[in-house]
Formats: sequence, structure tokens, C-alpha cells
Amino acid sequence: MDERLREDEAVDDLQNGYFIIQKKNAFRYGVDAVLLSDFAEIKQKHRVVEFGTGTGIIPILIYARRKPKKIIAIEIQADMADMAARSMKLNRLEDVVEVRRMDLKEAPALLGKALYDCVVVNPPYVKKDCGINNPEETKAIARFEILCNLQDVVQSAKELLQPGGKLFMVHRTDRLVDIIYEMRNVGIEPKRIRFIHPSAGKRPNLLLVEGARGGNVELKFMDPLYIYDESGNFTEEIQRIYGRVK
Repeated sequence: MDERLREDEAVDDLQNGYFIIQKKNAFRYGVDAVLLSDFAEIKQKHRVVEFGTGTGIIPILIYARRKPKKIIAIEIQADMADMAARSMKLNRLEDVVEVRRMDLKEAPALLGKALYDCVVVNPPYVKKDCGINNPEETKAIARFEILCNLQDVVQSAKELLQPGGKLFMVHRTDRLVDIIYEMRNVGIEPKRIRFIHPSAGKRPNLLLVEGARGGNVELKFMDPLYIYDESGNFTEEIQRIYGRVK
């Protein structure tokens, strides 16, 4: 693998001892990936699969926080998979974080069924028929259900997870009914939901959800998470999640 930076790439310091390669003018990670990596309750003994790794930000953040035994990061786009793999090499994580180029719908057949403790995913948020300007663009594939949909994500997660295994997802609040329906439809029981608000007094626009394969019926709503305070700065909890305060 060629570890050199491409002309349109830069290395960003994550301020946690790790670095990431990103394209200068294309898809870059956002706060949703950071929040998901904090929300996911992953242990050192766990074997984890991440769908749609993109830049590779989520496995890097998860490893920095949790040090799991193994992470397999799946990405269907060749250029993104290559970039993510180079980020793992840059951080000397290639032995614990394995980037695999594949369609997540094929993951259970290729990786093995009922073998994993956790699946983590920041999926495309928007349905395919909601206005795509250019379906070939990296950003469009990351945002719109072009190459996979929510049903594909949940079905593949269920097949990969061992009984009791956890699915952790970040998504838009307007897809909540779809999320709960699809999870229950395949046998993943929603267990925790946390709504993410831009600030106090504003409606939530994102949510974090945890489901357990074959779990008992019990859904807990966590305290809301606010991104900005009344002064427009990150709240103390967001600062903690980013590792800027203890």
C-alpha cells in the first residue's frame, strides 16, 4: 500500500495521540462520528465491525477510548478504503483495525455470522428518493441511501452479531420510527436512545441508539445531549467527549 499523501489530502491531529488522513475538499468526519464513538459501550475483549468507515475516524476514536481486541472497518468505496487503511498504518493500528473493502450486505457471508460483539454504524441518513444531485459523489454516497438502506444495515448487523451482541448507531431523528421498526423486525431490540439537540430549547436533529440481538423488551431514554451552550460554545459535555476537559 502506498502510504504517501495524495495531493488533495492532509493529515489532521485528533488531539488524542492519533492522526487521520482526510481529503481537503471532500467528505470529512463530523460531530456525529465523535458522539457515536463515545456512546458505543465497547470493551477490551470485544470484536467489533464498523459499517461504512469512510475516513476511518470511528475505529480510530473507538480504539483510542476502549482498546478493543479487534475492529473490522468496512468501506465499499475504493478510494475511501485506501485512505482509511493508510490512516491505520500511520497510527500503527493496522494489526488491530482491519480495513476491508466490501459491500456491507455481503459482510455476514465474508466475515462470518454470529461472531461479533458489536456493530457500529453511522449510516447514510437520507432516503434515496429525496433529491440527489450526483449519485457518484463521495458525499452523496455517505449521505443518501444509494448503495445501501437502513434495512440492509440492520439485517447485516443482526447476522454478524452473536446473541446479546450490540448494535450502536447514530441517525437523524426523523428516521426514528424506521429505525425501531427495522431493528425489531430482524430481532434487534432497542435498548437505549439519546436525543442530540443543537442547543437547549431547540428540537433534536440526531439520535444515538443501542440495540441488542435477542434482547428483552426494555427501552431507556437517556438525558438529552446539547451541542452548544447559550453563548454558542460547545457544552461542557461535548468538550469532555472531545477530550478537551476531564
